[in-house]
Amino acid sequence: MAERERMEFDVVIVGGGPAGLACAIRLKELKPDLSVCLLEKGGEIGAHILSGAVIEPRALDELIPDWREKETPLKTPAREDRFLYLTERRAFRLPTPPQMHNEGNFIVSLGDVCRWLGREAEARGVEIYPGFPGADLVEEEGRVVGVLTGDMGVRKDGTPGPNYQPGMELRAAYVVLAEGCRGSLAKRAIARFGLDRGRDPQTYAIGIKELWEIDPKRHQPGLVIHTIGWPLDHRTYGGSFLYHFGENLVSYGFVVGLDYRNPWLSPFEEMQRFKTHPAIRPHFEGGRRLSYGARALVEGGWQALPELVFPGGLIIGDAAGFLHVPKIKGSHMAMKSGMVAAEALAGGLGGAPGAARRLPRRACPNLGDGGAPCGAQHPPGLRSFRSLRRPRQCRARHLSLPRPRPVDAPSPPSRPCEPASCRTGKADHLSQAGRDAHLRPALLGLPQQHQS
Repeated sequence: MAERERMEFDVVIVGGGPAGLACAIRLKELKPDLSVCLLEKGGEIGAHILSGAVIEPRALDELIPDWREKETPLKTPAREDRFLYLTERRAFRLPTPPQMHNEGNFIVSLGDVCRWLGREAEARGVEIYPGFPGADLVEEEGRVVGVLTGDMGVRKDGTPGPNYQPGMELRAAYVVLAEGCRGSLAKRAIARFGLDRGRDPQTYAIGIKELWEIDPKRHQPGLVIHTIGWPLDHRTYGGSFLYHFGENLVSYGFVVGLDYRNPWLSPFEEMQRFKTHPAIRPHFEGGRRLSYGARALVEGGWQALPELVFPGGLIIGDAAGFLHVPKIKGSHMAMKSGMVAAEALAGGLGGAPGAARRLPRRACPNLGDGGAPCGAQHPPGLRSFRSLRRPRQCRARHLSLPRPRPVDAPSPPSRPCEPASCRTGKADHLSQAGRDAHLRPALLGLPQQHQS
């Protein structure tokens, strides 16, 4: 049997979506000498990204501040929001929820955005390997030390064929999993290290999407429509979106929560019925469908986020569950999680390219069950990224699962909070500005300052 080829990097990123690409770009900006490898299962970057999304540009403003001066795929600003409740024959316009206002956002082909980010990453020296899915994690002494790519030339029965070629073994100081919703390696890491212990179960939906080219007379660039109601009944969670963008393009999607009770319900058939509604059909008349697809969506929210750090790696983006359900957006959160992960890694990695090594360790300041500091040894470079989860008392499972770094509670002018019970971003006495000022230093590993 052919011998498996081995390559060594400082960081291996699995997944070429917004989160993985943002992580790679930020890493190379902070530490240009680091060797960074990014794996993408599609034949090219963006091949497995369904077109059509509304993007908040604030994460992109931080990642590439001069992006507006470049030739980018972000060309259609959102101009009008419509939120509709549908019955079988009528459409009632409702006030658009504040979280869903899209002023300042852009309607894009997310696949084109990822292709552009891929070019930006390669220009900074990131090694991108398209067509190589991550097949398994390499673990030594309870720590992930790399990734195996998929074998090629395998027969239907699973045995090696005449053209068999084993996958590569990509070793790294840290592995970043950015595979998207229900990624295979992320599922294995979560199960292996118990990263969902103490979290709410993640919930999922299926989104079926189509890209249409329509009659130019019917095209309204910048129009954003969201609907609830028909054809789903009141017991079934779901809705739709419809975006006009680009050159006479419409991106349309229909989402159904996977907890639907009716076993005979077909999300695909409901999507087809939806297009016949009198308020929706005119958008498609005279047009033609260019492409279609479907994907799973994470919808569990903050309380279902797993532990983001495991021995030897991180989970970011949709693989972790960074989707803002009330906003119906996740790309900006995926990118931001990748950037914060890069900042945490850059704080602990350095030296010559390929210098794969463990980060130094220091005593954990988490509170133990008795209220005294835990004192167990944790890698300091990842504490900042771990702080994306709200702090809690340490349970002394350090050999299998690093616990999160606590964040000192801010003290409002009116009354002090209790550090043992305060939860960053949750305490009622904190204003939004106070929460942001309190959390931001923790994400970057900076000294905390008490602010209200």
